[in-house]
Amino acid sequence: MKILVLNGPNLNMLGLREPSIYGAQSYADLVAFVQQSAQELAVQADVRQSNYEGELVTWIQQARGQFDAIVINPAAYTHTSVAILDALLAVNLPAVEVHLSDVSAREAFRQVSYCALACQTVIAGQGFAGYREAIKFLVAS
Repeated sequence: MKILVLNGPNLNMLGLREPSIYGAQSYADLVAFVQQSAQELAVQADVRQSNYEGELVTWIQQARGQFDAIVINPAAYTHTSVAILDALLAVNLPAVEVHLSDVSAREAFRQVSYCALACQTVIAGQGFAGYREAIKFLVAS
């Protein structure tokens, strides 16, 4: 199984950006964690990050025929991007939305997710472990 793992804006700033919310580990630590989790679950993971909505949309579109599923942390685009939602719907691949923090316990605007409309489930508030849970969910589906 091949899984595309996409991370949206500002996740490249992990460890520096609001560590009280997102933790002290770096983005490189997250990538290593996801790769290790994928290996343990006997799947391949291609982990990418972009601060640009269009690049995320392009990667989602290109996933069709190349990947079996998508794990996506759209970050701030969660609450604003119909384009990412439409791309996820268009490729029709199993997808799981992930958030490091518990978005349901944060500001009201963070509780709205367009992307979730195209995902089988949303995993939030588990930090890095949420990515492992997302991969497990997709493997079991």
